[in-house]
Amino acid sequence: MAERRVKVGSSVGLHARPANLFCTAAKQQPAKVRIGPASGDRDPVDAASILSVMGLGVQSGEEVVLTSSDDADGEAAVTALAELLAQDLDATPA
Repeated sequence: MAERRVKVGSSVGLHARPANLFCTAAKQQPAKVRIGPASGDRDPVDAASILSVMGLGVQSGEEVVLTSSDDADGEAAVTALAELLAQDLDATPA
């Protein structure tokens, strides 16, 4: 099982635009990925489901855990998504 912990870099957390960008990237991964708060106070959800991800209520700077049980592609998938989450996805592109 692949697992990565990352702090959410978006200034607004995983809401609207950042959640959409994250979920779109998760859908493009060859492995299914789940996301949940590192605190464990909420169950992990499918990273490709925007409603589920937004329902977690993840705030800026909150640590989340990305997991995949896919042995072949899971490591690359969680790494790519962790790198994306660490960025401020709500920042205006230059």
